[in-house]
Amino acid sequence: MAPVAGYVIQWHFSLQHEAIHGMRGVPKWLRRALVWPPIGIWFPFELYRRLHSQHHRNGYLTYPGEDTESYYHDAEDWEDFGDLSRWLLTINQTFLGRICIGPILCTPRLFIKEMARLVAGETANAGIWCRHLIGVVLVLLVVEAFGVSVLQYLAVFVYPGLMFGMMRGFVEHRWGERPEERTAVVESNWVFGMLFLWNNLHAVHHTFPTLQWWKVPRVWRQHREYIKARNGGFVFRGYGEIARRWLVKPVFVPIHPHRFAPGSVRHPDASMRQPPATY
Repeated sequence: MAPVAGYVIQWHFSLQHEAIHGMRGVPKWLRRALVWPPIGIWFPFELYRRLHSQHHRNGYLTYPGEDTESYYHDAEDWEDFGDLSRWLLTINQTFLGRICIGPILCTPRLFIKEMARLVAGETANAGIWCRHLIGVVLVLLVVEAFGVSVLQYLAVFVYPGLMFGMMRGFVEHRWGERPEERTAVVESNWVFGMLFLWNNLHAVHHTFPTLQWWKVPRVWRQHREYIKARNGGFVFRGYGEIARRWLVKPVFVPIHPHRFAPGSVRHPDASMRQPPATY
């Protein structure tokens, strides 16, 4: 059951992503009602909406501390990590590692960061987490009413769903001198295309963030060579190719290669950024 259950969980996450960018003909309250229930447990939709909008500042893509979805770290921070942390983060840069332990690494990091904010007296997200926890309890009560224990739900539904998400995001972004070179395209089949609502054609999405999901493949087919030239050939034929190349080999060292001289502008390409996606 796990692959099918995980597919449903990840598809719901893809629908949340679409609710942030698309569905322009649907009122905001209805969009939120459709995707708010936290069947994936771990991430509040309201917080995801806020952080993902920051991610769409294309001039800041991959920069640690600026891109909310970056897997890079500043060199100074990397040196401060212990040997075990550096080893785990390097393993997480392999395809097998990202799928298997990626959910374990990313989930506690979010919780620790949010708890630190609360301890520091920053309560801006407190309401979001309270509503999320209430929703999680209701979801777990419903699944238990159907004879599925909490442990079974986490193991058979939630974790496989996160594994699908880790697969999609594995090569989405890399460092490039130009913002356009930092976003990939993975040409996959209909099974994964529908699972991710064609967000695997990620360069198209970052260029046209409000484009409805069903229009993305057509735009890619019509402008394939132009987009491919624009993103520096950061294109893959499918997830099989990605797995063959980086199954146990890191896709990149998770230290951000851009170094800044003292007193310099931290993000020289910031003027090239696009405005964040709006909800």
